[in-house]
Amino acid sequence: MATVRDPEATKARIFEAAVAEFSRHGIAGARIDRIAAAAKANKQLIYAYFGNKAELFTQVLGRCMVDLASAVPIDPDDVDGWVDRLLDYHATHPELLRLLFWEGIEYGSAELPDEEARQDHYARKVAEIRDAQERGVITDAIPAGDLLILLISLTNWVSAVPQMRRILTGPGDADQDRLRASVKEAARRLVAR
Repeated sequence: MATVRDPEATKARIFEAAVAEFSRHGIAGARIDRIAAAAKANKQLIYAYFGNKAELFTQVLGRCMVDLASAVPIDPDDVDGWVDRLLDYHATHPELLRLLFWEGIEYGSAELPDEEARQDHYARKVAEIRDAQERGVITDAIPAGDLLILLISLTNWVSAVPQMRRILTGPGDADQDRLRASVKEAARRLVAR
């Protein structure tokens, strides 16, 4: 009896294996052989479905960012809620920040392969911040793009460097709750009119 192929299931397995591989080893350290083995897929299928290793990384990171944007849309009208949702998302999806760090290590300030799409992605977020500024909901003393990167940095950094978070603020649940409250207070102060 012939085996029925399911290309979408194979692509999904490859994608999940690639997320794990790239978040552990970065672009340069990742190995297509390991991705294929983890996905129980033929190595040639990876190239056929996703292109070379750099193209696969770009697709993986791009989709992870779309997933974040969909799960945690920016909400300048509810900064506390947005910070909570962003912290919770990164706690359950630590791979996204790792992927972004690896991208930064690999590309530095050079243009990204998907630069235009990335600019569009962030332009929509900056427009939401600018709209909130124009409506008087948040401060306009800081340019919208600058304010967005400050809020993202403030919120993401505590997830990106868990070792520093533990050392500086403590390892317990009460310490984490206090830090979350502090991050929210800092975000409120950043956007305050």
